[in-house]
Amino acid sequence: MPSSLYDDPRLLAEEAPGDNSPALSVSELSGALKRTVEDQFGHVRVRGEISGFKRVASGHSYLTLKDDRACIDGVMWKGTPAPAFRPEDGIEIIATGRLTTFPGRSKYQIIIERMELAGQGALMALLDQRRRALAAEGLFDQARKRPLPFLPRRIGVITSPTGAVIRDILHRLADRCPSHVLLWPVAVQGESAAGQVAAAVRGFAALPTPPDLLIVARGGGSIEDLWAFNEEEVVRAVAASPIPVISAVGHETDTTLCDFAADMRAPTPTAAAEIAVPVRAELLGQIRELGLRAGRCANRYQERAGELLGHIARRLPAPDALLAPQRQRLDDLGERLPRGLRHRLTHARSDLAHAAGALRPRLLDDRLGRARDRLAAARLRPEPIRARIRDGKTALDQLWRVMEHLHPDKPLQRGYARIERRQGGVVATAAAARAAGALTLHFADGAVDAKVERDARGAYDETKPVQPKLL
Repeated sequence: MPSSLYDDPRLLAEEAPGDNSPALSVSELSGALKRTVEDQFGHVRVRGEISGFKRVASGHSYLTLKDDRACIDGVMWKGTPAPAFRPEDGIEIIATGRLTTFPGRSKYQIIIERMELAGQGALMALLDQRRRALAAEGLFDQARKRPLPFLPRRIGVITSPTGAVIRDILHRLADRCPSHVLLWPVAVQGESAAGQVAAAVRGFAALPTPPDLLIVARGGGSIEDLWAFNEEEVVRAVAASPIPVISAVGHETDTTLCDFAADMRAPTPTAAAEIAVPVRAELLGQIRELGLRAGRCANRYQERAGELLGHIARRLPAPDALLAPQRQRLDDLGERLPRGLRHRLTHARSDLAHAAGALRPRLLDDRLGRARDRLAAARLRPEPIRARIRDGKTALDQLWRVMEHLHPDKPLQRGYARIERRQGGVVATAAAARAAGALTLHFADGAVDAKVERDARGAYDETKPVQPKLL
């Protein structure tokens, strides 16, 4: 390598008159600077606060690391292993990588190969800040937590398909109460883990036949390893799940925000399986015990009912004593029945003989002949009936003419009027008209409203006739 920039024969150019330094192009100078920076800072660790973080469609991530006096741009290429947490603005991190320059804009930047939080304290501060913000929205309220089903038929498990967690859960469920388990395989660590877990929670709820219970499980690890279950996306998905959720993330001492949002927290994945289902053998034992208790109760009830029946039966009289009077009465009626029938038959014969004397054919023929004579006489004399009909018609016509003359609307056709109060009722006198004030005049062709006028002194002028005023 040349000892200096100007010793490089590739950069030698034709010297201008009176100047010993060669003229460099901008690209040559930018390339020399790029090589110098990359050689001198091939491996650096930079501590700073993330600002302006964004991930573009190609999968690359761009950000700025800053402190209170300076800032430096950073880039993380798509193939770089993702950190255990999701980068956000305001997080203080330690970025490991190498420095390089971007000749197109005369800028230098750090190519980040690994990203970690700047100490446990920064991570816990971020966790506490996020916990307070989500708690203020009510996602962790105890009132919104739902009870778990007593005996779920289908259990959905969200965890890694290759870890020991799913084997522990399946083994524990098989020991306690064999159930139908649906596994949704997800990554439980890394940048994509949070999105996969949240999608699994929503996916189980969208199934045509969703499970009765969900278990979100992961084995133990550091806070960085469990950070995916502290992401806001996972917490909101668990809180919004219509299916009850058991959170079994980490060991007993590990606590994540997913535990606060879930309906039940289990200290370990194995404990989650124990919480999810009861012990089948214990249920069978309880059923057998309840069956025995029900049988003993039924036997005791039967025994007491038998004792009560025997006690009542001893207090009742003997059947022969109860039926003896009825039997004696039946015998007495049996003896009296033939005598009563003979007596009734004798009376009936006497009544028949008496009636037969009045029903002689000659008497009936006489009565029938007299009836025929009266009928024939009536047929031969129709004039009296016609005379009665004419007299009745004449009387009816006279009554109709009288009724027409007495009808109250008949005089109206001759120029008269019928005066009534506005509220109803006929007015027959002038005093009644003055008292009514408002009147209705009925004529032959209709009715009009009128009122009685007063003189200038406010009294009626009885010397003048009342002139009705039409309204």
